[in-house]
Amino acid sequence: MPRYHCGYSVGGSATSLSIVLAPRVRFAPAPTGYLHIGGARTALFNWLFARRNGGEMLLRIEDTDVERSRPELVEVIFETLAWLGIDWDGEPVYQSARVDLYQDAIEQLLASGDAYHDEGAVRFRIPDTGATTFRDVIRGEVTFEHDKLEDFVIRRSDGSPMFFVANAVDDSEMGITHVVRGEDLINITPKVILIREALGLTDRPVFAHLPLIVNEQRQKLSKRRDDVSVGDYRARGFLAEAMANYLALLGWGAPDGVEIRPIGEIMEMFRLEDVTKAPAFFDVKKLTHFNGEYIRELSVDEFTKRCEPWLEAGPWGKESFEPALFERIAPLVKERVKRLDEVPDYVDFLFLDEPHFDHETWDKAMLATPHVAEVLDATIACYGKVEWTAHEIHEATNRLVEALREELGVGKKKIQVAIRVAVTGRAVGPPLFEPLELMGRERVIDRLCAARARV
Repeated sequence: MPRYHCGYSVGGSATSLSIVLAPRVRFAPAPTGYLHIGGARTALFNWLFARRNGGEMLLRIEDTDVERSRPELVEVIFETLAWLGIDWDGEPVYQSARVDLYQDAIEQLLASGDAYHDEGAVRFRIPDTGATTFRDVIRGEVTFEHDKLEDFVIRRSDGSPMFFVANAVDDSEMGITHVVRGEDLINITPKVILIREALGLTDRPVFAHLPLIVNEQRQKLSKRRDDVSVGDYRARGFLAEAMANYLALLGWGAPDGVEIRPIGEIMEMFRLEDVTKAPAFFDVKKLTHFNGEYIRELSVDEFTKRCEPWLEAGPWGKESFEPALFERIAPLVKERVKRLDEVPDYVDFLFLDEPHFDHETWDKAMLATPHVAEVLDATIACYGKVEWTAHEIHEATNRLVEALREELGVGKKKIQVAIRVAVTGRAVGPPLFEPLELMGRERVIDRLCAARARV
């Protein structure tokens, strides 16, 4: 079987995580305690490429920078990759256990004159003339003139090796043949190639540099101004399958133009040659739309299970939450939410002793409704005698609305919003009448009376 390797590193950090695949591909985000959107996209493209070609996925942790290498930070990346469905084979390989190999390589470069000591550090010597050229699957032929490159550090003054030499050694030793990473790291490529050549490593991997991911201002995603952590999106209730589907479209598209589809289908279609050079716009609105579509495809049982973390952290006490009650309203909620963190706001009125009133919503619903006191009085009287089923409540409310519209000149929408806000505290939510049935007559009338008193 041919062995391929695709690679990625963030910010030129020596402390990073690499995923190596056979067909072998490498992924290397710095263990900063979160996985960047760009890193996740690169990991996914590596995974798609490897799995489509019958690859084996290995994990390599680039932890030669001891100060920035804490196990808990790496663990977050492991968890995020697993959440996205990006699996790997075998045990991770830690570069911190391979430092002797890198030090031997550095000594070899010093002995050959390709490196030199400089103020406590060791620098690689760039040739004075010539150029380094490589073929990029996505960008075609890429050339770096040597007189435009500066000598660079390969061993820090504290004695630790830089990732340039570590990656050159590991990629060759592990039989890596393809390196896939972000466009912002393309300037690393000639340096690693020069190190490999200086070490006598004549094999050279194939490179593929993925397009940058930009925000709506067409600026590169940055943690200083953008939401870039995959974990943050997970915490906001985005589904793993929706996120993976959307990430796959950041620089690539299915030939049939269908965007929302299972990752297995994407894998069967994915080719590095089809990745575009143009920057990819990370559109949160589009991701949110994807997420809503995936939520609606969940079974009620699965939706309920996925909601558990947000329901357990809801604004009600544990003793007030009734799982059976939520399960009855879940089919209505899952048709309307686009993120799982929206769920508590859709159902809190069922479990709170009193509805939570947002002042703006209350004023808009009540102060803007003509004759609102009469509307609430009539609703209380109507609900006191109707048969308490969603269907009968709905029918009775329709008759009430027609009567009030004729008598008071109040529009249907204003009446229904006033009732909804009085009972639930919110102007938006699941269809009104099923929740009213679930709450029970006494509780609904108590809330209408409380709203009437407040008016």
